[in-house]
Amino acid sequence: MARRSPSAGPKVLAIVLAGGEGKRLMPLTADRAKPAVPFAGIYRLIDLALSNVVNSGYLKVVVLTQYKSHSLDAHVTKTWRMSTLLGNYVTTVPAQQRVDKNWYLGSADAIFQSLNLIHDERPDIVVVVGADHVYRMDFSHMVEQHIESGASVTVAAIRQPISMADQFGVIEVGADDPTKIAAFREKPTDAKGLPDSPDEILASMGNYVFTAAALEDAVCRDREREGSKHDMGGDIVPDFVSRGEAAVYDFKDTPVPGATDRDRGYWRDVGTIESYYDAHMDLVSIHPVFNLYNYEWPIYTQHSPYPPAKFVHGSGDRIGEALNSAVSPGVVVSGAHIYASVLSPLVHVHSYASIQGSVILDNVTVNRHAQIRRAIIDKNVVVPAGCQIGIDHEHDRARGFHVTETGIVVVGKGQVVTR
Repeated sequence: MARRSPSAGPKVLAIVLAGGEGKRLMPLTADRAKPAVPFAGIYRLIDLALSNVVNSGYLKVVVLTQYKSHSLDAHVTKTWRMSTLLGNYVTTVPAQQRVDKNWYLGSADAIFQSLNLIHDERPDIVVVVGADHVYRMDFSHMVEQHIESGASVTVAAIRQPISMADQFGVIEVGADDPTKIAAFREKPTDAKGLPDSPDEILASMGNYVFTAAALEDAVCRDREREGSKHDMGGDIVPDFVSRGEAAVYDFKDTPVPGATDRDRGYWRDVGTIESYYDAHMDLVSIHPVFNLYNYEWPIYTQHSPYPPAKFVHGSGDRIGEALNSAVSPGVVVSGAHIYASVLSPLVHVHSYASIQGSVILDNVTVNRHAQIRRAIIDKNVVVPAGCQIGIDHEHDRARGFHVTETGIVVVGKGQVVTR
């Protein structure tokens, strides 16, 4: 894997914004911060952001937390340890009311209240990333472009169909300089297509590269600005745009070691139940749209001492099998059929049960003859024998399960399930 020496080039501090409440991911965020939501069986969402940062060669990382952060803090503390001999670290920093009695009022305010971290480290460049997106990205290339451009801020952007413009913060560029931001508009209904691709727009990914002094000045001024929502995308970036100091980095230009034509440029904001579910289905396709098996740009996490997955029984209609699925360590599939699903550690599926198109989180027991379709089952749930989930949505709602408009059923963490 091509990693850059941390001593080469400018001094960089990475800040991961991980204080999000994640209301649209309820009930998965009822008991945890959004970046702590499990993903792909063995990971948590924050592992992807942190892996991108450290794979890029940036080994001084602070994670700003706030909402229900205990499991997030514990995961980062136990998992993300680096050599202190070389001055490297990943550390969580909770909201501390350092400047007044307010908690973080927005992403920009989170950085304002954490300026002591920048003062202590004295970086040249600050890389600011979100903690709840699924993608691979080498930030060192974005930093190079930022320095060469002379901009105060560079915003990472991904190309999306112009028909989806009203779902994103949209970046408009000038025809004479495709790297300079001419306008930044929040969810416009009359977006302009790109000069080189009229049917596409550039959508902000929520990742930024700042010149350190410019970032400090911007969040200090924003703190005093009347009516500001103290948001990086909604307030800080437009301020730089108005002064002609903002550049854009096109995500399609990101070279990532080990990427294939199929998964290059993949990015998904898993901010809703539907997008979270779809991201998992992307993983289990025969040729995955997001490839977990890229060992040149690994996704790091803590690996618990669980035994290999086990499949037992193979006679008659009592066959333990999992097809087009991702199965984690500690799973036992005992005479059950699993298809197009993700099974997290310590899941036990008993004989004659059937799971299709579902995401099953840690320590779930699915008893005999149970049937689960297009569902997300959170941790520590026991599905009774003969129970059906995701088949009769009215019955699912009557039992207190969350059912989305597209028919995805979510059973909350530790929720009692009845037939």
